[in-house]
Amino acid sequence: MINLWLRVLKSLLAALFVPALAWAQAPAAPVKIAMIEGLSGGNANGGEAVFRNLIWAVERVNTRGGVVLADGAHPLQLVRYDSKGQAEEALSLLRAAIDDGARVIAQGNSSAVAAALMEAINKHNERDPARSVVFLNYSAVDPALTNEKCSYWHFRFDAHGDMRMAALMAVLKDDPAVKSVYLIGQDYSFGHAVLREARRQLAVQRPDIRIVGDEFHPLLRIKDFAPYAAKIKASGADAVITGNFSNDLTLMVKAAREVGFEGKFYTFYGNALGAPAAIGEAGLGKVIAVADWLPNVPTPQSEDFYKSFRARYPKPADDYVHMRMHLMVEALAQALEKAGSTDAAAVASALEQARVTLGGQSGAMRAADHQFQQPLAVGVMERQGGPGVKFDVEGSGYGFRVIRRITAAQAEQPSTCRMARPR
Repeated sequence: MINLWLRVLKSLLAALFVPALAWAQAPAAPVKIAMIEGLSGGNANGGEAVFRNLIWAVERVNTRGGVVLADGAHPLQLVRYDSKGQAEEALSLLRAAIDDGARVIAQGNSSAVAAALMEAINKHNERDPARSVVFLNYSAVDPALTNEKCSYWHFRFDAHGDMRMAALMAVLKDDPAVKSVYLIGQDYSFGHAVLREARRQLAVQRPDIRIVGDEFHPLLRIKDFAPYAAKIKASGADAVITGNFSNDLTLMVKAAREVGFEGKFYTFYGNALGAPAAIGEAGLGKVIAVADWLPNVPTPQSEDFYKSFRARYPKPADDYVHMRMHLMVEALAQALEKAGSTDAAAVASALEQARVTLGGQSGAMRAADHQFQQPLAVGVMERQGGPGVKFDVEGSGYGFRVIRRITAAQAEQPSTCRMARPR
């Protein structure tokens, strides 16, 4: 009889404590990061490259236990939203992401979309402060976004267009072979900003260089760049300066090769997304690209970081590493822990002071305009295996030899930002 009562008592105790135990072991709610990006359409390959980098950065944070907030540890969760590269779609997805519980918005592959999101986020945060969000920008480099359009809620982790142009000009000004240039860009805010700054910096750095072409083309809609390539060749230009990305760069340089253009390309994004393979042998020593980081930066930490990326993504087609995106996620994790919550105002305040290091690369957020300050690298396309080219790009057999390293202090540019801060 006693044994029977003991069994009953044990059953009652088990029933009593199972719910409490289950509650204690329930996983903490994740901190949602909404990536609103073009994952289909003309720049789908660029969007997927972003996702690979961000998800790997999130995995790194979660492997070490996530972020510790006031109520305990929480994992990061990256959620994809396909804007198809369209501002209207991105604005609709912003509302959906906020309704889904995201308090961190990440976007970058269009400055026009970034500007639309910034304006919408400013209005949303003022209207609905309890559901405010912060906006992390990893690639939209129109200088206006941290100048006249700057926002307390927006943080840019890429070097903006003027910073990138200055890095390219540090190389171009010492290139006596270039006597004339052809300027070509995408017909939207970023493309205009790039060519405007190219004209300004050429006048200062190399007033002897003639501009023999200066034009814009529709964004991600041109399928045949042969007419543009023919004009570039006919102009007699020694070099092309362009901020083009994705298919607008790949198709242009391929067409230039096919018409026999032998000049150089000074680019923002000529180091990946198919461009090296499209140019081929004709690009050796002629395609110059600027980036926040390149795989052949000659440091052991950099090499280890790149090797770990290739271990995570072994397919050659997946080989496009954005160091700044990893620094961005590390800065977010740091800010969340400092804030102790996902409250956007507290996270933004902490992000203003973010200082992070990864893979030998360091950077710090400038509080005055929320422009991340970091070193830059300029590389020239060479055959893999040559001096300084241990790693190629996307299995093409071509990589980028670092020819100029720009310190964060050298890359820094003044800002006209007059930031309105929440009261």
